[in-house]
Amino acid sequence: MSAVMVDIRGVHKSFGATEVLRGIDLQVRAGEVTVIVGPSGSGKSTLLRAVNHLEKVDRGWIGVDGELIGYRRAGGKLYELKEKEILRQRTRIGFVFQNFNLFPHLTVAENLVEAPVSALRRPRREAVATARELLARVGLAGKADAYPRQLSGGQQQRVAIARALALEPKVLLFDEPTSALDPELVGEVLDVIKDLARGGTTMIVVTHEIGFAREVADTVVFLDGGVVVEQGPPAAVLDTPRHERTRAFLSKVL
Repeated sequence: MSAVMVDIRGVHKSFGATEVLRGIDLQVRAGEVTVIVGPSGSGKSTLLRAVNHLEKVDRGWIGVDGELIGYRRAGGKLYELKEKEILRQRTRIGFVFQNFNLFPHLTVAENLVEAPVSALRRPRREAVATARELLARVGLAGKADAYPRQLSGGQQQRVAIARALALEPKVLLFDEPTSALDPELVGEVLDVIKDLARGGTTMIVVTHEIGFAREVADTVVFLDGGVVVEQGPPAAVLDTPRHERTRAFLSKVL
């Protein structure tokens, strides 16, 4: 059995009086794909953003590859790291957002080269070569010199995936990666993610694409009301759920 890559323990998060995460425990093993499903407002995106410290947790902690994220532990207490250290940690945790978040003034290749050169101090020539390899991997070898505005939504999201991979992260996080796409473009993005899964990339994917979850996930997690209601292999959670809340949710989306 592979080692735990992402370790989430007792995580709580509130926004004002609203408790969004209520004691989340979740472990993701190296090379595995965990897919998180659940209704809007269940805490899925907040949990994902907590993994790379885009959201600070109120209680609990998160570790990636054995390293505490966002904090250091001293004398039994947690102290938040300086921003420079947090940014260093984020280079090891790739994040693909709903709305691509590409730099519009940079070419596709430049979008991929920027972070490895500035954050990891990679030689530009090496970063450019890697960028071109990654663009070929996501089916966009001919688009290196295009600008984001010249691409379809599906192509932009594939560039965003390649950009996340350019930092060679320990884990890739996807937050509803197809929700901003026209239906006919969804498949091309999911195919790239499936290919990454086959290659052993550790991933946490928040999605409403139940068919994709059934095909790709090692573990499906049903989140509702800020708690993990049910988790297990896709066949168990999606086909024979034990909890009424899971069954009610699936009856609306299948």
